[in-house]
Amino acid sequence: MTQEFESSLLESAVSEISRLPGIGRKTALRLALHLLREDVATSVALGEAIINMRKGIRYCSVCHNISQTDICPVCADTRRDPSTICVVENVKDVLIFENTGSYNGRYHVLGGVISPIDGIGPDKLQIDSLIMRVATGGISEVILALGATMEGDTTDYYIYKRLEPYNVRVTQLARGVSVGNEIEYTDEITLGRSLQNRTLFSDSIKD
Repeated sequence: MTQEFESSLLESAVSEISRLPGIGRKTALRLALHLLREDVATSVALGEAIINMRKGIRYCSVCHNISQTDICPVCADTRRDPSTICVVENVKDVLIFENTGSYNGRYHVLGGVISPIDGIGPDKLQIDSLIMRVATGGISEVILALGATMEGDTTDYYIYKRLEPYNVRVTQLARGVSVGNEIEYTDEITLGRSLQNRTLFSDSIKD
């Protein structure tokens, strides 16, 4: 049974907070009551930070990573290797790979993985823009760094087939990343080693 509050303001706040992933109404109520106990300035600062984030952050026009400018800092960094692209599922994965300190190329954020059961096909991901980057030239290697799940493997294979017409080396993370694991649940040392010891994608399939 849904709990209703005497205060419509509290009810509204709890309803909005509970829309966040992983937060139920009980947790939302606890967070809302915590904010009520704090100074008004704390809630104002939180609200302004969220609004500024939502209005100020955009997606890089090249790799689709989050950025405050049209081109993200990674793509704009001339010290990074522009000939290598690491393909990841989401923005969180970029942060994880950056924390390993083992990669000095650039990224391409797909925005998800192919999952027919969830209604996510290739057309809903940033795959065409990846192919366009490769087709433009200057790319020598594409690293497929998606999670070792059925959906991740399906997406890897789809991208591999799309890249076949181009003279580009397609590699994948070494299987130090356990099958069934998402990138975000892999420790940084294992992930770094898997990146450094990456293998040709073609070695993992049979045509």
